Amino acid sequence: MSVPLTLLGLLEREPSHGYDLKRDYDTYFGRDKPLAFGQVYATLARLSRDGKVVPGEAEPGDGPDRKRYAITPEGKEEFEAWLAEPVTPEPHLQTVLFSKVVLALMLGRSAEQYLDTQRAAHLRRMRELTELKRTDSLIDVLLADHGLFHLEADLRWIDMTAARLPSLARAVAS
Repeated sequence: MSVPLTLLGLLEREPSHGYDLKRDYDTYFGRDKPLAFGQVYATLARLSRDGKVVPGEAEPGDGPDRKRYAITPEGKEEFEAWLAEPVTPEPHLQTVLFSKVVLALMLGRSAEQYLDTQRAAHLRRMRELTELKRTDSLIDVLLADHGLFHLEADLRWIDMTAARLPSLARAVAS
């Protein structure tokens, strides 16, 4: 997830304070990993330095004075270009799983035990996501579906790899 480009997209809706940007980012994009306030303001400072956003005058508030940031034409152009380009498909989605299996086999350890443990963790997470889908929020349902589909693919890979462990052990031993 590109935080700067996401903040530019949120600013394209309307000029906003950093606090509001953080709230909206966390609500829609940061459910598992909310942004720190420091990251929001550091990102806004870099975007401002690069001419992508401009801060407004300081406004008094309940706490310290706040600035409302607005996107510039350069910021809009960069956001539009990012939005139009497709996400690059990642050919190596299982690099960590694969690395652990191969290393376990190379070191004479039980890769099957690791795969069983990983399978159990995936199934636990799938149960959590299925429960999350019971909420009324369409956003939660769509995010849960996305996670479930990825976990299902991982489980298929785990099962296929478990069935091929003897062959893989021979391949990494040579």
